[in-house]
Amino acid sequence: MKKTILFLLFISTALLLSACMFPESERAENQIPYEDQLISVQNAVNQYRNTSGGLLPIKTRDMDVDQFIKYPVDFSKIVPDYMAEIPTNAFETGGIFQYVLMDVDENPTVKLVDLRMAETIRAVNVRKSANGGQAPISEIVADNVYKFNHEAMGFNEEPTVVSPYSGRNLPLVITGRGMVYVDYSMDLYTALQEYEGELQQGEDIRFLLYEDNAVLPAYSLPYTIDENREPIFLNE
Repeated sequence: MKKTILFLLFISTALLLSACMFPESERAENQIPYEDQLISVQNAVNQYRNTSGGLLPIKTRDMDVDQFIKYPVDFSKIVPDYMAEIPTNAFETGGIFQYVLMDVDENPTVKLVDLRMAETIRAVNVRKSANGGQAPISEIVADNVYKFNHEAMGFNEEPTVVSPYSGRNLPLVITGRGMVYVDYSMDLYTALQEYEGELQQGEDIRFLLYEDNAVLPAYSLPYTIDENREPIFLNE
């Protein structure tokens, strides 16, 4: 009996130590878009808006910033007055998600941005800077959208990001201005097969990915449909 107790104590201690030693940003609770945490932030945002005369608890960003990251939640305005603590999966507490607001004028809605994608894009930009700010092109994907030669940039494998919608490895593309983006074409193709609503050519169809999902398709170019109802890059 004594040996059993000592063995269980050893196992418990080992598990505790391994949890403490696990990198903060890689802990499971920091990587899951928990619905209850989204609801808590949404309720806090709503309460703040009601008591502040319609103001929103957001950080200031330039107006030309990508619409999906334009309105990050400022937790300093809602914690602890409107919620007890910042969610464990939020960037501010070592998580991988940036909490943001969408539809701020009509119906401010809390959504998430997966910041691991930004890290992958940053790695490509570092290699691009080391190459004199240029990225060697290997393929024309669309008008002013290109696939870069990852080997010529020093990557052993093509840089990809994991889709929050399908789990696929999504490729990156680069524009003529040197801006790097995630290519969601594969996910959009799947979404289009399942969507039964009406769509117009020239309409940005990225809403198909996030209308029923907490995570936004950030760091992406706009997409529309062609005459075959397949996704293509939208030239603006």
